[in-house]
Amino acid sequence: MLHRLDPRAKIIGLAGLVVVVVSTPARPVWAFILYAAILLFLIGVARLPLGQVFRRALIVAPFIGAVAVFLPFYQQAGSGGYSLGGVHVTSEGLLVLWNVGAKAVLSVLGMIVLGSTTGFTGLIDGFARLHAPKVLLLIVSFMYRYGFVIADEAGRMRRAMASRDYRARWLWNTPVLGHALGALFIRSYDRGERVYVAMVSRGYEGSVAFAGTTSFGRSERLFVAVLLGVAIAIRVAASVEGGM
Repeated sequence: MLHRLDPRAKIIGLAGLVVVVVSTPARPVWAFILYAAILLFLIGVARLPLGQVFRRALIVAPFIGAVAVFLPFYQQAGSGGYSLGGVHVTSEGLLVLWNVGAKAVLSVLGMIVLGSTTGFTGLIDGFARLHAPKVLLLIVSFMYRYGFVIADEAGRMRRAMASRDYRARWLWNTPVLGHALGALFIRSYDRGERVYVAMVSRGYEGSVAFAGTTSFGRSERLFVAVLLGVAIAIRVAASVEGGM
């Protein structure tokens, strides 16, 4: 069901959920548990493999780790704290770590649900029909497509080097790899020019028409209303509890 929804509904609903999550106070832990339950429900409805979803969510681990490294230097006044091996971490510092970690993981999960249930073309079309800047959409679209061009050129160069029995295993192979990267840039640029000439010969005039095939119907309105309504209700309740 989630896969068949209009991309605009998923963009509005899930992006709105991320905004609500990020704006929620850190102390009401139950609010983040409910947000996680909503996302797990959507993952279940979309029948996404949990293992794959959580592996992709590990992209936030370095950022959370960076926050954890600097916790001992966060000395804002506050009661409590912990001492580990002579390093003192305040309770306020732990709250910062929880705040960053919980919001980062939930936000990434929301975007994973969006990306896993909507193809790249659907996302571009959805943003275009939401009147996102066309220049930005063209840049993103060409970056995505030219990524495959660069990967293809890199694969051909790697096979050519392997066929000559070259294996870069040691530090002194770095200059050769530097030359290979330069050659990759030149070859990718040259191929990009050939692609552009082919596009111009087929009538390309600097713009792409984004035409959607789906409509924003009753199911889409219900999805957005329920998702954002529940999320905003949790957010308001968390704010009320935080203000008491």
